[in-house]
Amino acid sequence: MNPIELEQQYLVHAYARSPMALDNGHGVWLQDTEGNSYLDLVAGIAVNALGYGDPELAEVIRERASKPYHFSNLYHSEPMARLAARLVEATPFADRVHFQNSGTESTEAAMKFARKWARENYGEGKTNIVAFSGAFHGRTMGALAATPRPKYQDPFKPLMPGVRLAEFNDPASAAAAIDDSVCAVIVEPVQGEGGVHPASNEFMIALRELTHRHNALLILDEVQCGVGRTGTFWAHEPYGILPDILCAAKPLAVGLPIGAVLVTNRVAEVIRPGDHGTTFAGGPFVTAVADVVVRRISDPDFLQQVRNTGAYFKERLEEINSPHIQEVRGRGLMLGVQLDIPAIPLVQAGYQKGMLLLNAGPDVLRLIPPLIITPAEVDIAIDRLSALLSEAA
Repeated sequence: MNPIELEQQYLVHAYARSPMALDNGHGVWLQDTEGNSYLDLVAGIAVNALGYGDPELAEVIRERASKPYHFSNLYHSEPMARLAARLVEATPFADRVHFQNSGTESTEAAMKFARKWARENYGEGKTNIVAFSGAFHGRTMGALAATPRPKYQDPFKPLMPGVRLAEFNDPASAAAAIDDSVCAVIVEPVQGEGGVHPASNEFMIALRELTHRHNALLILDEVQCGVGRTGTFWAHEPYGILPDILCAAKPLAVGLPIGAVLVTNRVAEVIRPGDHGTTFAGGPFVTAVADVVVRRISDPDFLQQVRNTGAYFKERLEEINSPHIQEVRGRGLMLGVQLDIPAIPLVQAGYQKGMLLLNAGPDVLRLIPPLIITPAEVDIAIDRLSALLSEAA
C-alpha cells in the first residue's frame, strides 16, 4: 500500500489531510512521493522556521544521535540547561524556563502556575482566567476551555471551569471581565487560527494595566507568533510591555516536540518539586537542536531579514489585482489575506499550482512560510497566488 492507503486503514481520522504524501524538501520547497514540488507557505503550521535541509541543524542532529536521547528530568542535562540560559537571555522579562512537549502543554502549565501563584499569594478563590474571542490556545482540556470555538469545544464538554471570555482588541470588554477573582489573563499578541489579527497597542497596554490593578498575571501565548515569526524574537516586543508568563513551542526545535513556559522569579518561586512534571520534555536531543534554532533566529541580522521580507511580501500581496482580496494584515512573515470567498477551496487548488497554503477560519489565507524565504521566492508565491485568485469563482 502507498502512504495514503495505509493512513486510511490504520490511523484515526482526526485530520483532513491533503491528497499527496510529502517526502523530502530543501530550503522552502517540499517534494511529494510522486516527485512534485511545492513552494511551502505553511512551514508545518509555523514550525519549520529554518526550512528544510539546513546543514547546521543536520550536523547537530547527527552529533546528538550518537548519544542518549533521553535521561528524564531526574537528572541534570547540559543541553537543557544551555537552552534555558539562551532563552532567558533572549527574553527581557524572564528569569526561568520550564520545558514542555507542545504548545497546548505550555498553556496548561501556564494556567497551573497562575493558579498556584494566586493561591499562595492571595488565598483561595482567586482562580478565574480571562481569554478572548478568536483565541486558539490548544486542544487539551484547560487550553480548550480558553479556545472559544464551538466546533472544538462542544464535543468535549463539560470544560474546565473558571474561564471567562472577553472581546479581543476591546479594552472596555476586558475591563468588564477582569476583577480581583482573576488570577491570569491569557492572550495571543497576534492571533493565528483566529484570522491573523494583531492585538492593538491600546489593547495590550490596557491588559497590562488591568492585570497590575487586579493582582493578576499576564500570560502571552506566543506558540505560533513567537520566535522570530513577526520580525522580532517575541511578538510582544513592539508593545513595550512585559508579561509574567510566556508560552512558546512551534518553531523552537523546528519539528521536534518541545514547548517552553518562561516566567518571572515571582512566579517560579511558588513552583516546587512535584507541582508539575513531564516525562519527555527537555531531553538532550531536542534541546540541543532548539539551542541552535534560538541562537540563529535571535540574531538581529536574521530578524531584520524577516522584517524586510515580510514587508516585501505584504506589499506584493497588496498589489495583487483581485476583487476577492478585502485586506492584507499581519506582521513579519505572519500574514493574513482576508477574502470575500471561502479559503479552503483555494488551499486545495493551490496544490495544482505547486503551492502549500493554509486557511485561518473560513475566509482567510494564512501565509506563514519558513523564515528563510527570499524575495525571489515571494515573487513566485505572488505569481501563483495571482493565478489562483484569477481562476476563483
